[in-house]
Order: sequence, then structure tokens, then C-alpha cells
Amino acid sequence: MLASPGAVAFQIGGFAIRWYGILMALSIIVGLVLGHRQARREGLPADDIVSAGQWAILAGLAGARIYEVIFNWDYYGQYPSKIIAVWEGGLAIHGSLIAGPLVGAWLAYRWKLPVLRGLDVAAPSIAIGQAIGRWGNFFNEEAFGRPTDLPWKLYVSPPHRPPGYGQYEYFHPTFLYESLWDLGVFVALILWLRPRLRAHPGALFFAYIGLYSVGRFAIEALRLDSFWLGAFRVPQLASVVGVVVAVAGIAWTRSRASAVAAG
Repeated sequence: MLASPGAVAFQIGGFAIRWYGILMALSIIVGLVLGHRQARREGLPADDIVSAGQWAILAGLAGARIYEVIFNWDYYGQYPSKIIAVWEGGLAIHGSLIAGPLVGAWLAYRWKLPVLRGLDVAAPSIAIGQAIGRWGNFFNEEAFGRPTDLPWKLYVSPPHRPPGYGQYEYFHPTFLYESLWDLGVFVALILWLRPRLRAHPGALFFAYIGLYSVGRFAIEALRLDSFWLGAFRVPQLASVVGVVVAVAGIAWTRSRASAVAAG
């Protein structure tokens, strides 16, 4: 199911300000502020790390949109003008997680910044940004799951119900499940994992990748709008890859830290 034009929060003249855009902007601002503060606490060049982070965010947004367009080409091929309409929603987080960190790490390397420590600074910011940004799906009435009668069920208006589900009124609020999971990941990263992984630069970032992937794999099983590759949900396949990358990355950072200490 593709994004709707998006719920309008208010208008300035003839220009509509949409909730999706407001929440995306808020998530970026909160993430950058937290990242800057943490970099300063750790004695890192905070301004330069945030500059790399800003470019990483732009790359992540582009990656998220490209990922979305590729897997919904049947629609975007017919309506190419919609490809740039990111304010209507339609950002695939796995595309962002591929493009954003790669560009951020590359810039940090080019600018002679501590790449792995920079990624560790970014990890909690990414998690809390996702927790905030997911609420854009609520206002757009998208990213929900199968019909349900659970007490926390979500009412979805008829125009936003997928084909074949018009007779159902209430659905799993999977956007909420993911928002809460991302919030939990954020708390786990800053309160539990950061003190334990401080001696292994990069491990916190890979821990974020693993934790997010586990939650996304489970939540995706409920969604009605998954991308499919044959009999498999693409986000679940990407989550499996994410867990593998996380395990390998944590093992690598631990061995690397041990080698540095020994040398």
C-alpha cells in the first residue's frame, strides 16, 4: 500500500505543512542535538562529526526514497512526478541504513575523524530519530498491520484500507510497535550497552543494527504493505542480513580492540 498525500498540520498561504515532514524534521533535530552533546562529552570534534552526520542524513533520505521507489516501481513508473514527493511519506528505513552510515563513515575517513567512535555516537541518535519519525505513519494512516480486535487496535479510515480489507475497521498499529521498539533500543544503547562497549569502538553501532533488525523482523510479519521477493518479505531478508552484519561487526570490533591493546 502506497503513501497517501499526507495529513496536513497547517497551511502557510497556499503551502501545506504536513505532519510527516514535521516529525521527520523533529527526528533529525533531536538526533543531531543528542549526537553533538555526546561527541562533546567524549572529547571528539563534535562540530565536524555533526557535519558528517548531516550529509549522512541527506544520503540516508535519498537511499530510503530510492529503496522505496525500486520496490514500488509498478506505481512510480506510472507516476514519475511522485518520486520526489517525499513529504507524502514513502521512505524505506533499510535504504537509509545502507546509504546513511556508508556516506557518514566515508566522510569521517576523508576528514580524518574517528570513524568507529563517530558511528557509536550516531547509533542512539538514529534509534531515537526512528522512534519519533514513525509517528508520521500514524498521521498518514500507513504502515499498519493485519486486522485485530486487541484493545490497542488502530482505526483506519476506508480510503486507507488495502484492497481486500475494506470490511475491517481496526488493524495492528505496527508503526507504534516499531516506535516503541526503537525507543527501547535507544534506552538500551545509552544506559546498558554504551558503558559495557566503550572499550570496543564501533560495537555500539553494530549492536544498534542487530537490535533494530531483530525487532523489525518480528514486526514486519504483521504488516500488510511489505515489499516481496518471491515468497519472502524483503524487509525480513534485510533484517536477517542486519543481524549477520551486527554479529560479524561486534566480533570484528572486539578482536580489533584486543589487537590494539596488545600492540
